[in-house]
Amino acid sequence: MKTNKKQTKLLCTGAEYIIRFLEHKGIQTIAGIPGGANLPLYDALHRSNIRHILVRHEQAAGFIAQGIARTTGKTAVCFATSGPGATNLITAIADAHLDSIPVVAITGQVATHLIGTDAFQEIDTYGLSLPITKHNYLINHIDELADKLSNAFCIAGQGRPGPVWIDVPKNIFLELHEFPHPSCFDTESDSNPHTSIAPLDIERLKRALHSSKRPIIIAGGGVRHPESKAAILRLMHKQQIPLVHTLRGYGIIDSDHPENLGMIGMHGHHRANQAVEAADLILALGIRFDDRATGNIQRFAPHATIVHIDQDASELNKRKPAHIPLNYDLKLFLPAMASASTQQNRTEWLQTIEQIKQAYPHLEERSRLPMNHPLSYIKQISDSSDSDCIVTTDVGQHQMWVAQAFGFHAHQHFLTSGGLGTMGFGLPTAIGAALANPDKTVYCFTGDGSLLMNIQELGTLAETDANVIIFLFDNQTLGLVHQQQTLFYNAQYCASTYSIQTDFVQIAHGFGLQAIQCLTQDELSNILSDWFKKKGPLLIHIPTNRAFQVLPMVSPGGSNTEMIVYPLTQNQYENN
Repeated sequence: MKTNKKQTKLLCTGAEYIIRFLEHKGIQTIAGIPGGANLPLYDALHRSNIRHILVRHEQAAGFIAQGIARTTGKTAVCFATSGPGATNLITAIADAHLDSIPVVAITGQVATHLIGTDAFQEIDTYGLSLPITKHNYLINHIDELADKLSNAFCIAGQGRPGPVWIDVPKNIFLELHEFPHPSCFDTESDSNPHTSIAPLDIERLKRALHSSKRPIIIAGGGVRHPESKAAILRLMHKQQIPLVHTLRGYGIIDSDHPENLGMIGMHGHHRANQAVEAADLILALGIRFDDRATGNIQRFAPHATIVHIDQDASELNKRKPAHIPLNYDLKLFLPAMASASTQQNRTEWLQTIEQIKQAYPHLEERSRLPMNHPLSYIKQISDSSDSDCIVTTDVGQHQMWVAQAFGFHAHQHFLTSGGLGTMGFGLPTAIGAALANPDKTVYCFTGDGSLLMNIQELGTLAETDANVIIFLFDNQTLGLVHQQQTLFYNAQYCASTYSIQTDFVQIAHGFGLQAIQCLTQDELSNILSDWFKKKGPLLIHIPTNRAFQVLPMVSPGGSNTEMIVYPLTQNQYENN
């Protein structure tokens, strides 16, 4: 690689330029798998200080990138080759798209003269990735590479974040070209287009709040910036407004904040759903009005004035018509709103909220909770954890139990697959989070069904020696499927249970990991007190009764206020 004296031009191959550009962007870790089409990229990577994580499946490369991006707030990168490498990556990129995570995926493609000939490992990556990315590129000529690399990072991180896919033919990786130095793109604006706030919009919201007697905030994944979180607390204090949140809204304020009623939705907290029903004004901040959060959308807060604030204009009025739709970046709008807000006294509303809390206690607070229920384990883990630990989950019953029982702090990261609901998300995302935060412990909560989706990444965990503790709740069942079959399909269990018991402890040992069987909460206490003195990966296997259900629960298509609470008694649990 040759550089002229002014450092404005680089004479190098396309692959070398990509690596140089990523170095300039501060990328420190990339996960991926090499193959024929992207091998020149790996040849260039070999001469770089960027750390490469060799995953066992390309899907895990995308999730490791997510773990990095979700915890740092910065765009992360993953690599894959053409054909099956690209198709294996699709699930992780689709997951990033639905949860608005900034990831740049760079894949190899067959040489340009072979595109369209059904060449070996050729696939239309551009066409496949089009509906699951914020933007995507197929590099047709070497002249396009520099601009599109720069554009990819700008698009991924600006406005509502999301993934960008760059597909690069092999001959462009190999072609020698004179490129602009990556620093030439540093002057490009990273500003958000919604920087000016109309005073009229602030006044509209102030009037709506002033006329409201029972307002409530619903906070979602769009409220992630520290300035937004601080502004919400000021607004809650001034206006005396309680808060509920979506699944991806955990960590916006402390779980034990007295005005935080918890998560809304199908498997949310009963008190949160009831409070939304009682409200006369909904301040919806950075949410999509997702069906799992709202239940039957026509019956969701039908008598409340809806104020919806989101930086993505396409979300406004998409599912729930808003009386006041506001297209703003929350990290700019909320501080302005909090500053302009005046002190309100809503004693009567807060008394009503307290009555709702008393009438609908959290499930883990109830005396009828069976012994060794996962909620009890999770509460124990939460109570013994560091306040800055990072929590990841897979998707299933364990995910909802963590959402119900783990006590999150306002600065804490909760990494879970919200929009796509991807089983197999938890372990590789935990690895990425641990690599990006080596000073923190990462807790990965998973179930047997989910872990089996990406169990090969136990090998990646062992190789990286990442500081991840896996809590595996094993009921030999696809838990949420089994639960719905119990409740809504006359207990006709088809394809939801495993007839052969998997020895996860032995499998973990086979990958070179420490693994321990845990049968009681006393054993868990001893395991954790011993392991907190160390660092590194550990799998804790917790056998779980498959009769345990995620409760309360809203029936599919039902209203959030009509929740199933206790379909099984203690004896029924024991008999199942």
